[in-house]
Amino acid sequence: MNDQQAEQEPKFRIRARHTESTVTVYQAYRPEIGGPAARESRFPSTWKRDRMTWIKPSFLWMMYRCGWGTKEGQETVLAVEISREGFEWALRHACLSHYVPELHSDQAEWKRQLKRAPARVQWDPERDLRLQPLPYRSLQLGLAGEATVRYADEWIVGIEDVTPLARQVHEHVRAGELEQAAALLPEERPYPVAEEVLTHLRR
Repeated sequence: MNDQQAEQEPKFRIRARHTESTVTVYQAYRPEIGGPAARESRFPSTWKRDRMTWIKPSFLWMMYRCGWGTKEGQETVLAVEISREGFEWALRHACLSHYVPELHSDQAEWKRQLKRAPARVQWDPERDLRLQPLPYRSLQLGLAGEATVRYADEWIVGIEDVTPLARQVHEHVRAGELEQAAALLPEERPYPVAEEVLTHLRR
């Protein structure tokens, strides 16, 4: 994507690798979690269901977060293919992770919504190949409680270890070979979702 295209990109839009029935999100874990998850296409018993887990449709934002799989505890990068039905359930039941006066009647009401919601959304600057911020935002979706259980037990279609891909892309970036790096990136297209699904999640 060139600079002109980046400027034309809407500030809030979900971009993801997706099919008619699934959407791919990314997470990074220590090898003891990520390895078994990729082999079995389900998280091992040591994976904590009682903790919030964040899923990210943007490969490059995941690279920014995990340092291309080099940060401690995030050495194994996973591409988790989940049902679009589950993903959109989470969006419909999500609350923004921060207070926005235009969307919430007051701060107390936002805090009540946040406490009740099984999912939360935040929009962070998307990243380029050098992991520098772009002028538009990338969705991060936090799952807790019921959403975490549904994610682990119902939504997952498959899990792939994409750590080798992360390293390969990173090697090209370090060598200044940005075209070769870009050619390896997963194809992330605008995700078709009903307008009302995102109305309460844009700030």
